[in-house]
Amino acid sequence: MSNPPTNPQDDAERIRLKRLAKLQGSSATPSPAPSTSSTPPPAAAKPSTPAPKPAQVIAQPKPAPPPAKRPAVEPTPSPSPASVKKKAPATPATLDILSWENETIGKIFNVTLSKDVAEKSAWEVVWLKHLAEELESENPAAPKPIRLSADVADRLLIARLELDPQTMSDDLEFLPVLASLPAEQTTFEYLVGCWRRLNAARSVLYKKGYLPPQIQKAEEVLDKARELIISYAGLTLQDPSMFPQPTGKPLGPPELIQPLLSLSSLSAPLLSTSAPTAVLSPTEIEPFLNDLARRFAPDNELLDVLGEVIRGLCFHPSLFRPEGLAGGDASWRGVISGLEALVSVKPIANIITLMPEWIPEDSMAHTFEVRSLMGPLLRLNVFDREWPGITATYFSKPSERRPGEVESAIASLRGTLKSLQSALFQIFNTLVRASPESREAVLRYFARIIDLNDRRAGMQVDPATVATDSFMVNVQSVLLRFCEPFMDANYTKIDRIDTLYFARSSRINLKDETRINATSQDAEEWKKQHVSSTAPPPNFISDIFYLTLTMNHFGYMKTVSNAEELAREYGEIVRHGEMLEGDGSWRGSPMQARIEAAINACKVEQEKIRAAQLAYQTQLADPELVFRSISFVNFVSTWVIRFVDPKHMHPNPLVELPLPKEVPMAFRVQPEFILEDVIDYHEFVMRNTPDTLEVSGKTELLIWALTFLTSTWYIKNPFLKNKIVDVISWGVVTYDGRRSVLNSLVNTHSMALKHLVPALIHFYIEVEKTGASSQFYDKFNARRSMSIIFRAIWRNPTHREALKREARDNIEKFVHFVNLMISDVTYLMDESLSDLAKINEIQREMENSAEFERQPVQYRREREGTLRSLERQTATYVQLANTTVALFKEFTAETKGPFIVPEIVDKLAAMLDYNLDALVGPRALDLKVKNPEKYKFNPRNTLNDLLEVYLNLSDQGEFARAVAADGRSYRKELFERAAGIARKRLSWSDDQIEKLRLFVVKVEETKATLEAEEDMGDIPDEFQGMFIVDPSPSLVPETLTSYSVPDPLMFTLMRDPVILPTSHVVVDRSTIKSHLLSDTTDPFNRQPLKLEDVIPSTFYTVVFLDVPSLISLEDTELKARIDAFIAERRQKMQNVTAYDKPAEDVVHMDVSHD
Repeated sequence: MSNPPTNPQDDAERIRLKRLAKLQGSSATPSPAPSTSSTPPPAAAKPSTPAPKPAQVIAQPKPAPPPAKRPAVEPTPSPSPASVKKKAPATPATLDILSWENETIGKIFNVTLSKDVAEKSAWEVVWLKHLAEELESENPAAPKPIRLSADVADRLLIARLELDPQTMSDDLEFLPVLASLPAEQTTFEYLVGCWRRLNAARSVLYKKGYLPPQIQKAEEVLDKARELIISYAGLTLQDPSMFPQPTGKPLGPPELIQPLLSLSSLSAPLLSTSAPTAVLSPTEIEPFLNDLARRFAPDNELLDVLGEVIRGLCFHPSLFRPEGLAGGDASWRGVISGLEALVSVKPIANIITLMPEWIPEDSMAHTFEVRSLMGPLLRLNVFDREWPGITATYFSKPSERRPGEVESAIASLRGTLKSLQSALFQIFNTLVRASPESREAVLRYFARIIDLNDRRAGMQVDPATVATDSFMVNVQSVLLRFCEPFMDANYTKIDRIDTLYFARSSRINLKDETRINATSQDAEEWKKQHVSSTAPPPNFISDIFYLTLTMNHFGYMKTVSNAEELAREYGEIVRHGEMLEGDGSWRGSPMQARIEAAINACKVEQEKIRAAQLAYQTQLADPELVFRSISFVNFVSTWVIRFVDPKHMHPNPLVELPLPKEVPMAFRVQPEFILEDVIDYHEFVMRNTPDTLEVSGKTELLIWALTFLTSTWYIKNPFLKNKIVDVISWGVVTYDGRRSVLNSLVNTHSMALKHLVPALIHFYIEVEKTGASSQFYDKFNARRSMSIIFRAIWRNPTHREALKREARDNIEKFVHFVNLMISDVTYLMDESLSDLAKINEIQREMENSAEFERQPVQYRREREGTLRSLERQTATYVQLANTTVALFKEFTAETKGPFIVPEIVDKLAAMLDYNLDALVGPRALDLKVKNPEKYKFNPRNTLNDLLEVYLNLSDQGEFARAVAADGRSYRKELFERAAGIARKRLSWSDDQIEKLRLFVVKVEETKATLEAEEDMGDIPDEFQGMFIVDPSPSLVPETLTSYSVPDPLMFTLMRDPVILPTSHVVVDRSTIKSHLLSDTTDPFNRQPLKLEDVIPSTFYTVVFLDVPSLISLEDTELKARIDAFIAERRQKMQNVTAYDKPAEDVVHMDVSHD
């Protein structure tokens, strides 16, 4: 007979008793009466009266004794704490384990072996009649009713589970039992109910004041019951058909999936409005999973039990709905919450990474994200190609939406993405921390994604054959979060990244990747040299760092490229629409309907592309993702510089520039995309979200760019070098009302003030010859960026001083730089002015619409196509020409010497005169095009800059001589007309006009002098160019005929003759210097040539090739004879003057022309 229910004692008293029991290790033995002296030691204590039974304790609750009955205490002067007598401890409750076991087992399983008990509960307690009969037959002498115990718990549970409410029975006594069974209750629901009642029984047990040994025995009973319940729950999840089940309900794994989904409060629509009571509540999920893990993990059976649950959750249909994460029921959140609960149990986390679906072996790049366990969650995002429904819902017809509406939609989606990506990281992070095996499995997962998508970064890849942007960006967001712990502000963990990673690890395959400055063979040899079987594997930081680097290239940066390609498509469709619109002359014509249809289709396409752009903007311009990406890119740029820093200390202290000439092989064999992605991402941020760099990143970017601009030999790819100046140029310009990011920094940072100008000059020269097939056009793109940077820094006196220092200390390099600028302006101005003349011609032809319409359709289309092509390229040429001429104006105002050296000055004068003629001469009328601002053409500004260059160099006699010697383009009438335009249209002052007039006077006088010199006689042939031959007998005259090539100065006087070492040609030093500025080969045999290799012409054998016989002049100092000839000429010209009339009569500045 079970004991009656007991009431708990006072909480404080119960806690005190429990502590006392722990101290004594046995039953409490309070003294029958307190003593007035100190408490005796436990060994001397006498056995106390046996503790009363629980019924006695409950029947006679122990009130606080009245004060009169307390024992007195003898007063002492200073009583010690031991002498103060406390309240006698209460007797702890006693547990009748047999009665408790019988009662508890019955409650847990909700069964009984007594018909009377079942009848009294109105058959809510299930009477196991047949089991009772079976047990009675096994032991007829046992008392009735038979006690329930842990020993028969398994038989009790099986007997209960085998009952089927849907069956009929001939046993009328047993019919009420069957009729009272819950008709719709599944086996799993019943077992969960048992598990819940067991937990309640355990909770009640601990609230009683039972002694520890008694509690321990009770726990053994509960543990046996728990093991049974969990065992059958696991079996039911594997095979729900083991026991009778109701029809029409999901059975097995779905029964556990349902409560997992319910963990997210935002996924409630996934559940029915009245969930069954047997379903696990959110607070019960974790302990239930832990019980499953404890039961099945030791026997390696956990995967069999939960495998289908995990699959059902990870591949839940809600993840494949067209609305994706923007669905109204937010069902994906339930999947996330359920998966978080599963991985929070380490054994379950381990088995997830052991499942075949963790990394499906037969998956391809485009199927991996739908076949791997984490794939369906990782592919949730907002990009249009994968989730067109989101674009249609949030961004359709963007031109008709208010800006606030679009911003609100973007903010809402970004909040959802943040929640998703944060949860994804938590899941992967929990898996990483579960065990070394699961950590390795996570790393293999990321590596497999990279391996499958090694073609994704290609330019002509089919999107349907690789992973989606959504999947790759989410993976990257997870990896970026993994990087955060080692990307601290002080770079304290940066040296833990293994620079030999690609030699020591095969996790990432770089077989087909271009290296920074090495061949594939170099990389393989380097790997063989550093591979070691005894070296420990790379640490987790190195694994994550390099995986993130590589994933960034194949995933995130390709998505950025896709977004930029979408922007180009949008620009093209806008231009196409503008072309269709034209001047509207088609309205009212037979073509109106067709053109209007084409225009409308164009507008629809614009709206579609713009909506897709907004979807990309939602994710790629998300401030949180941008901040993480910039932080990573900054860390990479710092790591790269530290890699090549000879001291390996950067950024504390900063690297010293330029870097050593010897490039470390470990750096050379690194994949090129490490550098490329740093540049490309910064350029993307500059153009789209430049404000994000204000927080951090711009200083690291500038230092990184300066490092490799000053040491360009570290990078092999010329296109990559060009990108460096491109990203700086984007940082210093202001557009769309945005403030420039780098303008202030490039004018204040010490490294920029010291190295930027020399680096730009060096790279301006280097980009002339890149070896690429597109080098001619590449150099103009790079120089356009450099011209933008020069203009941005020119107001800074420190940068101007740096330019003068280069002109003074590195004169040859600076002259080379100036020569290339002259060549560029010559080409660009010629091309742009020629194109403008062609545009003018076509525009005038099309103005006569009647005549133009009479032309054949094919002819009209060709002319229209030619016009569009010219319009695209002309603006680029004109803009670059304008900026380069403007730089000439600034540079000549700052330093003059490099512009008047012999190898430069004639070329400069010819370029200026030719373009002056084009702007103010007869050809100027051909440049009057419609909407000149469309082509960035401002002839007044260009003319002003050209005239400023003339004024800047007007006090240099060599420049005046060069202008005067330009017989092709120079005419004083051009200056007279230009002066009139300058006064009227450019607001020139009288002083400027007068200075220009005096320069032209000087030129005219010099021209007259040069003409007078020509009248004094011809220059001897021997001073105009010759060939040097070896006087040895082995050289026969037939060999000489192969050198019969005209010398560049055949008809000019050589002032400083030199011998070319391989062709043996004598030319003037200034001529070969001018040639080498743009071509580093001997012009006569194309052999490599450097200026320092030429031989001064002093004593040698001379052979003339323009006379019938070979004349040998030995031991003759040619330069001395030339100098004597020049001196003789000057003596004869001492009394020759250009004009015998006043200077004001030489030139008349015509102010009547504009």
